Amino acid sequence: MDRLSTRIESAISSLPNQEHFGRVTKILGLLVEIAGFGDGLVIGSMVHLKPSDDLDIPCEVVGFRDGQALLMPFGVLEGVGLGCMAVIQKSAPAIHPSDKWLGRVMNGMAEPIDGKGSLQQGSIPILLKNKPPAPHSRQRLGGQLDLGVRTVNTFLATCQGQRMGIFSGSGVGKSVLLSMMARYTAADVSIIGLVGERGREVQEFLQDDLGEDGLARSIVVVATGDEPALMRRQAAYTTMALAEYFRDQGKQVLCLIDSLTRFAMAQREIGLSAGEPPTSKGYPPTTFGELARLMERAGPGGPDQGSITGLFSVLVEGDDHNEPISDAVRGLVDGHIVMERNIADRGRYPAINVLKSVSRSLPGAIKPEQFEILRRAKQVITTYEDMAELIRLGAYRKGSDRAVDEAIMLYPEIEAFLSQNKAENTSIADGFARLAGILNM
Repeated sequence: MDRLSTRIESAISSLPNQEHFGRVTKILGLLVEIAGFGDGLVIGSMVHLKPSDDLDIPCEVVGFRDGQALLMPFGVLEGVGLGCMAVIQKSAPAIHPSDKWLGRVMNGMAEPIDGKGSLQQGSIPILLKNKPPAPHSRQRLGGQLDLGVRTVNTFLATCQGQRMGIFSGSGVGKSVLLSMMARYTAADVSIIGLVGERGREVQEFLQDDLGEDGLARSIVVVATGDEPALMRRQAAYTTMALAEYFRDQGKQVLCLIDSLTRFAMAQREIGLSAGEPPTSKGYPPTTFGELARLMERAGPGGPDQGSITGLFSVLVEGDDHNEPISDAVRGLVDGHIVMERNIADRGRYPAINVLKSVSRSLPGAIKPEQFEILRRAKQVITTYEDMAELIRLGAYRKGSDRAVDEAIMLYPEIEAFLSQNKAENTSIADGFARLAGILNM
């Protein structure tokens, strides 16, 4: 009884002794203005609108105008009117993860949406907008991480703590590729953020693509496309905060966000609503800053920490790989995986163009003998691709060029090697051994 009394007393003493609030003065679309808050608000502060005793609508401060604070809600504004109380949350937004969260599915506010009950809260708060480790204290990239996908393991070796972008048009198979990596990776934990995803596809991703085994060592954060822009952006922050929690425990974390384009679109909505000037394709300047801040949180940790290997998909608008978000992300990642529609159209999945893709950890990520296998395979593919048009037209005559003859003979086997069913798992060693066998090396 005494212990219970002590815990209750401690909980009561930790409660704030005063509450700061303002009042709603204007509502325009999803933008809410409040006044009377004093100097207690900054950009990013959380404010809770309370139109009634049983209704609480969390909002975030996105700007200030003429002495008023501008808020955007994480939900709908139903019931909110002029004069509505707006309670200011003094503490920075944070979550309290636990190892018990593995195998669970939650929304951007870290609330369970899988029907499996409440989430057990941990004791360590992780800020949603955490700062990355200081550059001078970060470790270097670790050894190659096995992702279970032949093409990536051999042609695009990815190290522990590396950041890779996956660039793809819609319907080319990037979500399936991400799910294969999450299911077969040798990392300790997978943290998956589905940002702006179609609601219909969430269950398909969980059950068909990720599977029970993949979900058991993963946490999935979901914000569907119909949710407010703040919630979609929040899902990416929550995903990264969860990855940082496990990284701080010394674990190797695979963090996947699908997609950065929808994160950027959410930030565009927020920025334009707050009055920012539009720049390239309507994206305000803060969009590119937020992308950099989010992605810098991935990577190697400090001493005695693990690392976060980040795989970020980019939905290339109109199959234009030079549109603003693709350009910005390419400059922030440590390599890029390019998926092309014409490869998918001929039935080869994953539809990765290995000649246009690059991993910046090569050649140091693999052994010298493995690099020789990789270099030889790329030579064969390049030779065939250069002559592909003449070969299809029947204009090339066998015996004209020995290298081309060899490429014509080996290319079908390499193409089969690059194709992989989503239920198939290939280790790094097996991938290089199979490729060496094709090349007779």
